[in-house]
Amino acid sequence: MATVARMSGPVAVLIVDDDPRSRAGLRLILAVAADLRVVAEAGEGSQVVPLVERHDPDVILMELLMPAWDGLAATQALRARPDPPEVIVLTTVDPDDRVLGALRAGAAGFLRKDTPPEQVVTAVRRVARGQPVLSPEVARRLLARVPDSDRDRRRAVARARLASLPAREHAVAMAVGRGLSDAEAGTLLFLSVTAVREHVADILARFGLNNRVQIALLTHDAGLLDDQS
Repeated sequence: MATVARMSGPVAVLIVDDDPRSRAGLRLILAVAADLRVVAEAGEGSQVVPLVERHDPDVILMELLMPAWDGLAATQALRARPDPPEVIVLTTVDPDDRVLGALRAGAAGFLRKDTPPEQVVTAVRRVARGQPVLSPEVARRLLARVPDSDRDRRRAVARARLASLPAREHAVAMAVGRGLSDAEAGTLLFLSVTAVREHVADILARFGLNNRVQIALLTHDAGLLDDQS
């Protein structure tokens, strides 16, 4: 949410990948979009925080698997800071526990490295506007990998947290979990887009969350979307 408030002009992007060829490919992909600008590159996770302090990027494209400081550790460090940039983690494999860990840490979504260039550009634009890059179907697949014992514990905690919300905020949280846009949620709940955004901001503040992805994961952890299907 902070990215939307501070962004003016082109979206500033930091590329983090230990493979120079991958960084070059991403740089070329983003260069075709006039509203996106690569401000810096990093070859390892330990370089991320200093580069963020120097260049103040809006969005980071973060390779998940790197030696030493990997993308998960770098994401955790970034999202613990005030007013952090949005993070899209990059993977070469199907979503796994590491991807889920990065999303729980506050990443706004993930992309496979073989994602078509136009979809990469769209994803960067989306997260710069505060919109997640995570479908409900992928969220279900990721959470299906959680061990039953941990899933039961998370379900109980998530249900208790959601039960503490006022009815309208609870409905908005469920809409976020279903992957609805602000406009779609507003139509469903008879709210203005501004009201939906205010409710989302209230939910984030109440639970100390970073973004909509974490709200979506909370609803999936609770199993309430499964109850509605």
